[in-house]
Order: sequence, then C-alpha cells, then structure tokens
Amino acid sequence: MVSVIEVNELTKRYGTATAVDGLSFTVRPGRVTGFLGPNGAGKTTTLRMLLGLVGPTSGTAEVDGVPFRTRPRGLRHVGALLDAGDVHGGRGARAHLAALARTNRIPRARVGEVLAEVGLAEVAGRRVGGFSLGMRQRLGIATALLGEPPVLLFDEPLNGLDPEGVQWVRGLFRRLAAEGRTVFVSSHLMSEMEHTADDLVVIGRGRLIAAESLSAFAARSSRTAVTVRTPDEATLTGLLAAEGATIAPDGTGRLVAHGLAAPRIAELALRHRVLLHELTPHTASLEEAFMELTADSVEYLAGEPR
Repeated sequence: MVSVIEVNELTKRYGTATAVDGLSFTVRPGRVTGFLGPNGAGKTTTLRMLLGLVGPTSGTAEVDGVPFRTRPRGLRHVGALLDAGDVHGGRGARAHLAALARTNRIPRARVGEVLAEVGLAEVAGRRVGGFSLGMRQRLGIATALLGEPPVLLFDEPLNGLDPEGVQWVRGLFRRLAAEGRTVFVSSHLMSEMEHTADDLVVIGRGRLIAAESLSAFAARSSRTAVTVRTPDEATLTGLLAAEGATIAPDGTGRLVAHGLAAPRIAELALRHRVLLHELTPHTASLEEAFMELTADSVEYLAGEPR
C-alpha cells in the first residue's frame, strides 16, 4: 500500500481573485501530514481540487499519479471528510453508508463495522438531520473509512467533538498512518496537530510557506533558543557571537542564545575548553511558530482590543 498525494504548480483563480497560486507539495504514506494556513489561505479549495470537485485553472493534483476523478469507485482509493453537514438529513446513518457501499461495490458488512468503529452503532437508524455536529463528524469519518482506502483527507475533523472524541480521532489518525496509509488533515487546532502530525504543509494566500517535518518547522521560529550557564560567560559569548548567534543574559545567571543549535554550542565549548553547567534547548510550540511564520499571510487581521 504505497499511495502518494502529489500537487504540482496547482493554481485556481475565480475571476481576478487567486485562491491557490502555484502550489506544489507531496504527502507520503505512513505519516500524518497536517495542512495548515490562516483563514482564506486556500486549504479547502486545494482539497476540493484533489477530489475533483473543483477544476484547477492550471497545474495538477493527483493520487498515485492520476486525478482522483478518473477513479470509477473512488471510496476504495480515497476517503474524505470535507463537510460533515453535507448529508441528506432525512436518511439514517446506516442507509447513508449502505447507499455509498452499493455504488462503490463495498461489502455491506463494512457499514456495520465502521458504524461501530466511530461509535454510532446504537443510533444507526436515526435520521442524520437529528444528529449533533459531533455525531455528524463521526458519520463523516465513517464515510471516509468505508472503502478501507489507502489515502484519507480530512478538513477540520475535530469540529464539534468532545474531549473523548478528540482523543479517539488522534489515536485513529496515528493508527491509520501506522498501517501505511496516507493521512492528510486540515485543522486550525494547533495543539492537536502538535500531538498528531509528523509532517506539515503550510500555506498562506494560496502559496506554499513550508513543507517539512513538524520539528523542522518549529525550529524555524525565532523563539527557538538555547539556555546556557557557564562560569566563563565572556569567552562563551565571544565564541557564539562569532558563529552568528545572538546572546543575552536572562537575569538568573544564564545566557539565552538564538540562532545556534545546542549541539553546535556544546561542540564549541568542548573545543575551547569552556565549562558548561547547563545547556537546555527550547523549541517554539507549533502555534508560536505558525503565528510567526504566517504573519505576512493573514488575510483577515483583527485589531487591538479596546
């Protein structure tokens, strides 16, 4: 099971407005990849082009080298949750899934299996119109899982879920990735992505900002620093400054260095026989890194509170 999402120079224009602008990235199997960006960044438009629901102005969006719309039984190849409310409210959950199973030639037994997996087995006969948002989200996840596809796309899957549901989804994504599936998740919840994602694709104003591991993205923040304590501050300060680092005392007898990783600081101290009593790296949180690195791409910026 090796299924790769490939987006190459993808562009979508609506009149004079450009929603997605020359976007290129790859999402690989066996990893949970978070898809992040400010409101209006073009995330949902990108996902819709991947699923063939919107045609690109130019460029390509493919799964395993072919556009998804060419797949005759799509749920066997890609499972997706884009809008939990996009379900006929008069149907029951079981009837909704059974209809999809028939049209995609999926065994009827899968309907009961996915309803049990998402916790909706006891309400399978109830009309979807009476479901809460959290229940609709669970039904949308069941729909994505129905065909046991190698690729899964989720747009804001945690909306409306209670803490137990959020924890369950986190474990589900990790399990799917461990099975070798390609898991691509768009979310505004940075704390959840920090716990769940291995890799990130970050966009702003339709353009790519980063496509790398979560740790590499967080390390790009200026808030990444190293705290050092030494009896020879003058010598160490000179060594680190010569390497391009910015150093300042923190008022507690320690130095805070920006722009140089802890292993390099340790190497310099050892080479020049500078005694270290403490060497502690501090990495920015995903939210801190995201806010800093996407600051120029925010379309709707709130003013200062009065």
